[in-house]
Amino acid sequence: MTRLDVLDTERCVGCQCCMFACARRLDVVSLGLSCIGVRSAGGISRGFRVVVCRACEDPPCAKVCPEDALRLRKGGGVIVLTDKCIGCGLCQQACVVGAVFWDHRVNKPLICVQCGQCARHCPYGVLGLTKGDRPGALAGASTAEKKAADAAQ
Repeated sequence: MTRLDVLDTERCVGCQCCMFACARRLDVVSLGLSCIGVRSAGGISRGFRVVVCRACEDPPCAKVCPEDALRLRKGGGVIVLTDKCIGCGLCQQACVVGAVFWDHRVNKPLICVQCGQCARHCPYGVLGLTKGDRPGALAGASTAEKKAADAAQ
C-alpha cells in the first residue's frame, strides 16, 4: 500500500503548490479546502512545516467519531463517509498532528486520502508516496535529524 510521506521538510519554500493540487482534486481552487497544510515554522528564515495525515494504523480520529463516519483505510489512515458525518468536530480535536482540516461549506472534515496529487505537484520534492504498509521511523525528519540518526548507528 502506498501512503503520502513528508520526505524532507527543509526543502519546503512555502509555495503551497501542494495545497492547490489537493484542492483541485475536489474541483475547487481554494487553499481552505485542502487536506494538507503548509505553515510557517517561525518566519522565512526558519522554514516551513508541512501538515499532512500520517495515516495512523490506529487513528485517534476514527476512535472518537460517534457515527463511525471515518472508515479505516488499508495501509493506515481513514476515509470520510460524508453521508454519515454529523460535523461534530471530534475527529479534528483528536488528531495529534492537526491534520484534520475542515470544509466549512458543508461542516465536514477534510482528511487526506493518500492519493499523492500534492506530491506530484511539489516542485521541490518535499512530498512523496512511499511503498509498504509503514514508512521508516525518520520519514518527514529534517536532513540534519537523518544525519544525526545515521551517525548514532
